[in-house]
Amino acid sequence: MDWRQRSAFAWCTYVRITRTNPFAGSRSWDRVALFRLGGGISWRACVRPLAIACLFAVLSASHLEAQTQSDEEVTPVPLLTGSSGFITTFNGGQPDFHPIVTPLVLVPIGQRWLFETRATFETDLAQVPGRNGYHGGPLQKEVEYAQVDFIANSYMTVTVGRFLTPFGIFNERLYPVWIRNLQTDPLILPIGIGPSNASTGAMIRGGFKAHPKFNINYAAYFSALSTVTPVNSDRFAGGRAGIFIPSARLEIGGSFQHGLQDARSNAFGFHALWQPPALPLDIRSEYARSLAGSGYWLEGAYRLTQVPFHQNEFRRTQVVARMQQYFVGANVNDALQPVNIRLFEFGLNYYFIDGLKASTNYGRRFSTAGNGNVWTMALTYRFLVPLGHSGGE
Repeated sequence: MDWRQRSAFAWCTYVRITRTNPFAGSRSWDRVALFRLGGGISWRACVRPLAIACLFAVLSASHLEAQTQSDEEVTPVPLLTGSSGFITTFNGGQPDFHPIVTPLVLVPIGQRWLFETRATFETDLAQVPGRNGYHGGPLQKEVEYAQVDFIANSYMTVTVGRFLTPFGIFNERLYPVWIRNLQTDPLILPIGIGPSNASTGAMIRGGFKAHPKFNINYAAYFSALSTVTPVNSDRFAGGRAGIFIPSARLEIGGSFQHGLQDARSNAFGFHALWQPPALPLDIRSEYARSLAGSGYWLEGAYRLTQVPFHQNEFRRTQVVARMQQYFVGANVNDALQPVNIRLFEFGLNYYFIDGLKASTNYGRRFSTAGNGNVWTMALTYRFLVPLGHSGGE
């Protein structure tokens, strides 16, 4: 087998649980997209909502494993994957350059265990008064998560360590720069995910086929209090559940969280992902509410594959629009905005090759603190490198 097949098979160990349900055990888009190498899935499938990407991934993994098992046993190998990007933001006409690298390491241990961790290295380049050119600040380094997964059976995966909080969908599935359609974060993103976007504790997750026409996916977690920066986390418990309807390419679900410190307040939210079968259109939406604030975002992304002229250029082009609104709550949180905000954004993405994307978006922000424009440009790249050789080669 060549290195592409070894890479895909190495990842089959982790998603063994997804053979019953596309959502079972799947955690993040940057991992799901690894199947593209082994199964010949298009770049389009890698950036679609989780339902379709996971479904294609399972089909590819099943075909690949059947082929390899008929020849010889193959040992999974570790993978280094992730993304890099150069993001430029203009606020009030002043540019801010933001390079970022996010490596992700996957280490399978036997047939049921997996260690995975993701880190971020980033800095800001800005003009300094009285000096020429752009100057960078200190390099910011952070381990976003480091966890051990145990695949208990076809319906459950047990996770311990530091993991992305499964509240809503953006934090887990859409956060990496090469996946998201717009480079700006939703205003409600900090609700429910903790002070550093992650939890420290334990989680169970998985899925099952509840009916011939739909599947159910779930996650339940507990996070302990940690005051060590930058791996701090709050003490809370919560869960998320969703229903996936393959024939309609639709997922709807909800999240709930109960705080176990300070005010011991609750947070809840809803999410929806839909791809109309007849159109190359992605529709995503979230709503979240807590004592600190509430709001929603609604996003649509249309790939111009149906344009009858200049098809080579338009099939690589995607237009995006997002509307969102945020309302300040009773307990103001430093991670959230201090005023009510409405934000409208429009963007354009162009995919040069598999993994390399250029994007730009413009938005208009309306708030009680004043109105303003937001303009962002970015160049992002997704990489994948196998860290070893297959035992069956």
